[in-house]
Amino acid sequence: MEQNYITLTIGKQKNIALIAHDGKKAELIQWCRDNEEILRGHFLCGTGTTARMITEETGLPVKGYNSGPLGGDQQIGAKIVEGKIDFVVFFSDPLTAAPHDPDVKALLRIAQVYDIPIANNKATADFLIHSTLMNENYDHNVINFNKSIAERAQRLK
Repeated sequence: MEQNYITLTIGKQKNIALIAHDGKKAELIQWCRDNEEILRGHFLCGTGTTARMITEETGLPVKGYNSGPLGGDQQIGAKIVEGKIDFVVFFSDPLTAAPHDPDVKALLRIAQVYDIPIANNKATADFLIHSTLMNENYDHNVINFNKSIAERAQRLK
């Protein structure tokens, strides 16, 4: 019988998604400036407007997906599922309503399901990016979804 968990490895070079609500974009851009030397050693991507603004303001190359309200959060979530994003920095604004809040919750949920480090404020982002784990491979266990699906299919017969 297959194991309940599989081990995945987050490589030395992290695939980092950078996301910020409108009220937090300036804070994320400043955080990127403050951590530019570290971030240059990793692959960066982000939702549309945030990615463009970070690149314009810092010179860091950030691959842009759609804007959050236009499906960018969902694109980032899909990349997590594909194993192409393994670290998320999402400066969310808890004091402003977001029309795409269900998309944000789905992104946070999928990051949790796949055991992806996610920072949703500056303090957490600082702790994560300055961790010794940023400079090495990191093995983590994730639910063996193939086994879970097979077992569920058997129960539904």
